[in-house]
Amino acid sequence: MHPAEDLKGTSSITLQGKRILFGVTGSIAAVESVRLARELIRHGAEVYPIMTPAATRIIHPDALEFATGHKTVTQLSGQVEHVQWCGMVPDPVHLIVLPGCTANTISKIAHGIDDTPVTTCVTTALGSHIPILIIPAMHGSMYSNQFVQRSIKTCQEAGIVILEPRLDRTKAKLPDFSTIISTVIRLLSPMALAGKRLLIIGGATAEAVDDIRLLTNRSSGKMAVALAVAAYENGAVVDLWYGNATEPVPLFINLTPFTSTQDLLTLARQKSVGAYNGIILCAAIANYIPDRTKGKIPSGKPELVLTCHPAPKVLDVLRKRAPSVPLIAFKAEVQKAQLRRKAQQLVTRYQLQGAVGNTLAAFGAQETEILMLPRKGKAVWKKGTKPILAQEILKTFERFFVR
Repeated sequence: MHPAEDLKGTSSITLQGKRILFGVTGSIAAVESVRLARELIRHGAEVYPIMTPAATRIIHPDALEFATGHKTVTQLSGQVEHVQWCGMVPDPVHLIVLPGCTANTISKIAHGIDDTPVTTCVTTALGSHIPILIIPAMHGSMYSNQFVQRSIKTCQEAGIVILEPRLDRTKAKLPDFSTIISTVIRLLSPMALAGKRLLIIGGATAEAVDDIRLLTNRSSGKMAVALAVAAYENGAVVDLWYGNATEPVPLFINLTPFTSTQDLLTLARQKSVGAYNGIILCAAIANYIPDRTKGKIPSGKPELVLTCHPAPKVLDVLRKRAPSVPLIAFKAEVQKAQLRRKAQQLVTRYQLQGAVGNTLAAFGAQETEILMLPRKGKAVWKKGTKPILAQEILKTFERFFVR
């Protein structure tokens, strides 16, 4: 067994069964192609490498063969690889990805020139209506050239998806791998949430004790980010309201930060929450808010007593502002035995479409177990990583969002 097989599906199985033609061109970004190919494999994909002659001067074809477990094609042969992969055949590839695509290759594709294995495969794929993703990478002045931009527009008009590069001073670089992988998954997903707008609310609130100190809850933000990414990958337009947390948010997610419970209430009252197709509230929100001391509480006290009062309920405001929007909320309890009863009470009290329950062991953990409780339907327990559980949550509740 080739070593690449050991990697397959180790991050997720969202690309399981998908065959991707991986075209490398003569950009210096080709040096990232081995890692990117392996990242696709980690999500379950079968990756077939193909290179232009210029690309072989930057990395050796054997490197991509090692990365993928498949022979790298650098020259079309009597095996008519472009037809086998991209022609009108029973089992073509599901997607062509050109990461770090040069201005030269983009312009050739736009003008129907197929003088390399990569451009010939793209020409064939366009005729067979196979999805194509191009990710440009080049010097900034080349990327801003009007003729290159015109070629990019021509490619887009032909149905090719262009993932914009990351502009860094004078360079147009590859986006981060998480953006590339999520874009690939989105292109190959059933797009069950296509055209739907979802709001995810995550992270923790942080309440001021004085002008320096804060009282907050434990929250890594992992589940909120995982839900936002999963919804994006399933075709949704995603807004993330994000509180105090450590998990980084991908650039393709629309991010609105908040700090306190009052900040969150202000967002709920000022934003058009009634326009969403669904809201998922998984934030760790304060139940009690301390009376704030102006300035700084002096250090050195033998003891410090804080007076707190109950926090207003964000769910109350969301339900009043968006009475007809499907709303899913999370419930955390110490003991698993209490979870279902408490989650059911939450569903009934706020007229939720469902609830997700977890114990305190979930906070900051890589893997956990959750309870998914639809308003109508069977309660289900699931174990896994938070990205995998996020997909399960969306599958369980998506029927409410697509009405």
